[in-house]
Amino acid sequence: MSNSLRSFIDIAADSHFPIQNLPFGIFKPKNATARAGIAIGDLILDLHVLEEKGFLRIPEFGARAVFGADSLNAFLSLGRPAWRRTRELLQHLLAAETSDLRDNSELREQVFHQQSDVTMQLPARIGDYTDFYSSFHHAHNVGTMLRGPETALMPNWKWLPVGYHGRASSIVPSGTDVRRPRGQIKLPDATSPIFAASRSLDFELETAFLIGPGNSLGEPVPIDRAEEHIFGMVLMNDWSARDVQTWEYQPLGPFLAKNFCTSISPWVVTLDALQPFRRPLPPQDPEPLSYLRAETDSIYDIELEARLQTASMTEPHVITRTNFRHLYWSMSQQLAHHTVGGCNLQPGDLLASGTISGPTEDSRGCMLELTWRGANPISLPGGESRKWLEDGDTLTIGGYASGDGYRVGFGKVTGKVLPAVG
Repeated sequence: MSNSLRSFIDIAADSHFPIQNLPFGIFKPKNATARAGIAIGDLILDLHVLEEKGFLRIPEFGARAVFGADSLNAFLSLGRPAWRRTRELLQHLLAAETSDLRDNSELREQVFHQQSDVTMQLPARIGDYTDFYSSFHHAHNVGTMLRGPETALMPNWKWLPVGYHGRASSIVPSGTDVRRPRGQIKLPDATSPIFAASRSLDFELETAFLIGPGNSLGEPVPIDRAEEHIFGMVLMNDWSARDVQTWEYQPLGPFLAKNFCTSISPWVVTLDALQPFRRPLPPQDPEPLSYLRAETDSIYDIELEARLQTASMTEPHVITRTNFRHLYWSMSQQLAHHTVGGCNLQPGDLLASGTISGPTEDSRGCMLELTWRGANPISLPGGESRKWLEDGDTLTIGGYASGDGYRVGFGKVTGKVLPAVG
């Protein structure tokens, strides 16, 4: 969609939510139940009210209402034709030349809410959550710390999208405070572990995507049809207790080090909104096995950043900038691999990228890399420094794709670190 499309809504040039975007989310107005909406500028368009008034007649909806619930799951299950028709209809209603909303002040009063006046919730009921390890630079950096540069990558890493199953119950919306976890920690010179609050709390700059229509048990999703099952993307912070992780991860991978909290942004940016920012997936060496090769596969040019604000700082400070295009494995490859053994995905399932790091020191996506395991602390304005996140710190991840005179953005995902209990 070009920047020639204009809305009658006044939208700032640097807004993440122009008419070219229209991300979906779940919001709760004051004194009302939670329902679905789309972001447009600083406003939210209430899809529940629009649906009740007959503005959203989509063949795939049939006779049922899909936007009055406190999750997008019913809408996700309908598939790409329904998503696309809905988005096109909403763009038409919001266009500068369309009078239905533009010239009806009473209707506008009912269907528009200020984003600052509502509470955002999780966009979906997330039944299952999987986190991948798909950034070459992140995997290589971490492997170098553990094993040295010659054996940084495990032998399987360039053959398959490595991942682990996470904990869906502790996924929270942006703005939720994060309690520092406690767990077993083995100090370097100790012979046995201690039970204590994590001393190496980290963030991980990630993205994630929500599953639309699922697949039946035992029926893999072919890679050329993977995008039919991907509704859209959110930003994600996979909070991690590195000292707990170091002791527990052998031989089965992350457990308590990552299950205490995972934060996601509230607005889901659809793949249709991201189409202008598709880029060819770079060549992979060795060539993936046939089930991981698509006729055309893509990555997206999405700028990402993380900002840190300590309790004494008046404004956040950028500590890293990276880009989604630095991923080695695509979303389609992640989904195809996830289902190739017959695993059934369901509407609302969340699949995450893993930490996204770039090739330079200032594009690393977590404190573990940015400080090289604490050896090189980050310098902050005011003379403070950080090896790891401290109590009172607020970490914010943001991201957007740049179009011709507009941005397609995700807003942000933010969380403040609170002291451990006990």
